Amino acid sequence: MSAKHNHYDVIRKPIITEKATMASEANAVVFEVAIDSNKPMIKEAVEALFGVKVKAVNTTITKGKVKRFRGQIGKRKDVKKAYVTLEEGNTIDVSTGL
Repeated sequence: MSAKHNHYDVIRKPIITEKATMASEANAVVFEVAIDSNKPMIKEAVEALFGVKVKAVNTTITKGKVKRFRGQIGKRKDVKKAYVTLEEGNTIDVSTGL
């Protein structure tokens, strides 16, 4: 892990949506993560913050939409999500927060 990141910089917040809830049934948790983070950084951060063993990490980047407001054109930020699959017997309760 690089010296400029701590675990709270890598993991921004858990994502609680219908799709994320369905993923939790498969022992997976979805987090919004820093755009410059990589899979080993995410794995290390989740294991350190929650005290669990991570089986796999998959990431995806959602490009921000271009929006128009009162004649001004703006763009929402890009969001990187991490789908973290946990080892059997490990769980994370995302309702408690970080």
